[in-house]
Amino acid sequence: MLLLRIALPLLYFLVPHSAQEYAPYQDLYCGDMNCYHLLGVSRDAEKALISKAYRKLAGKWHPDRFRTPEEKKEAEQMFMRIASGYEVLKDDETRKEYDYMLDHPEETYGNYYRYYKRRMAPKIDVRIVLLALVTVVSAVQYYSAWYNFEQTINHLATVPKYRYQALEIAKNQGLIKDKPEKVKGVTKDEMRKREEEIVRGVIADMMDKNGGYQRPELEQILWLQIVRFPNTVYKFVKFNIDWIWRFYILRNEYGSTETDYLTRRNLGLSERQWDAVGEAEKLVYSSRKLWEREAWRVWSEEKAEEERVRNAMSGRSKQERRWEKKGDNRMTFDENYDW
Repeated sequence: MLLLRIALPLLYFLVPHSAQEYAPYQDLYCGDMNCYHLLGVSRDAEKALISKAYRKLAGKWHPDRFRTPEEKKEAEQMFMRIASGYEVLKDDETRKEYDYMLDHPEETYGNYYRYYKRRMAPKIDVRIVLLALVTVVSAVQYYSAWYNFEQTINHLATVPKYRYQALEIAKNQGLIKDKPEKVKGVTKDEMRKREEEIVRGVIADMMDKNGGYQRPELEQILWLQIVRFPNTVYKFVKFNIDWIWRFYILRNEYGSTETDYLTRRNLGLSERQWDAVGEAEKLVYSSRKLWEREAWRVWSEEKAEEERVRNAMSGRSKQERRWEKKGDNRMTFDENYDW
């Protein structure tokens, strides 16, 4: 289908349009007979007249009216041709293209293209296709989010540092006892599974609260984002207009809410991640006035220099420098190095 849609327009433009070079005219839609003549109507006939003529001919040539196999076969062919002609003339767009073909028979390849383009066009409403596509994407998106969330928990539960921290939190909350008591009828495997579920739950809560990896929510799927898009745009426009009015036109001073917002935006943190930042760390940001451009520039340069020094002192950086100095083409990687 795709190749046909590409090839037909090329043929239409490449082949000469001289009437002497085309094969004798043949109706693409109704075979060797004009669709209007087939139904016995004129080209300016209205839809009601065309429908009336079709019903009359369909009743006349219905195969059930004939007895012998030869007559039934001939009637069936004629019945199909009548139905095809009616399908062409009852639709305004198809009838328009058909009339164009009758008026321009020399445009053979152009007529072929329009004919097959309409015949191969999907019959399903595009709106239904879009709705189904958005639904499928939303379902895959939601499933993938939960799958990635579970995979992250599975990984962190195997890392000793996070597992030990989760166990300590669970003990402080009374979810796990320091010395597990034996419960009658409960095997060690079952107790181990319960402990594992508690650890995974604590890790999930830590990730969700600290903004590291948020639990998947229905609000994040494409469907709800599309539904809420007008409200999102409204809030965005309202916020920016209010900001421009208060701080660019009226020249008001920033409040704590505004300074927190600008600092969070400069740091690239979401609201959830900002809420997870400790008060001591927020005080450091506030004392440095990171919402101001110059203060933020100085802060960024300091952090970049700290990162450069940290990388220079890392095991991998030292190994690379030794490798460059010696000119050795071999490089090994040791997991014990501080990457």
